[in-house]
Amino acid sequence: MGTIRTPRNKWIEEGLRALADGGPEAVRVEALAQALGVSKGGFYGYFRNRAALLEEMLSTWEHGVTEDVIERIERDGGDARARLGRLFEFVGPEGTSVTSPGVELAIRDWARRDEDVAQCLRRADNRRMDYLRELYGAFCSDEGDVEARCLITFSLRIGDHLIAADNGPRSRTEVFSAVRNRLLD
Repeated sequence: MGTIRTPRNKWIEEGLRALADGGPEAVRVEALAQALGVSKGGFYGYFRNRAALLEEMLSTWEHGVTEDVIERIERDGGDARARLGRLFEFVGPEGTSVTSPGVELAIRDWARRDEDVAQCLRRADNRRMDYLRELYGAFCSDEGDVEARCLITFSLRIGDHLIAADNGPRSRTEVFSAVRNRLLD
């Protein structure tokens, strides 16, 4: 009977978790193997070295926050408002192992120190903004209004979990609902 190998995507997911917890310095083969409960030898069956894993993690993140999200939103069709509504729900505060706010922040922090990461981040951000422009542009004729809605939507996605302010007598959920309704008006 052959040995069961830890799937490649598990190494990438664990790497993204480590990145979110401690930045790129925390992505170490031995620590990942320990977290996965396996030996580090299996790692080298998929990746030639740590740098290759970091590259795969970035690629997985970029695709996960752009094309994977867009495909998921487009799958059920509907008009632009319906698709935006699904987008608001899907990219909520928790996210997935790839789209979580912790990974997003870690990538952004890493990009400040690494030009290759910064280029990846710029591509992903531009792709996300282009998709928002497409959706808002379907029912907003004013380009300035489209751009404002896109920036507000994107800023909420990136920065919501950084805001510690209370929302007065309303819950955060109620405030987000009001923002969503205003943006989809």
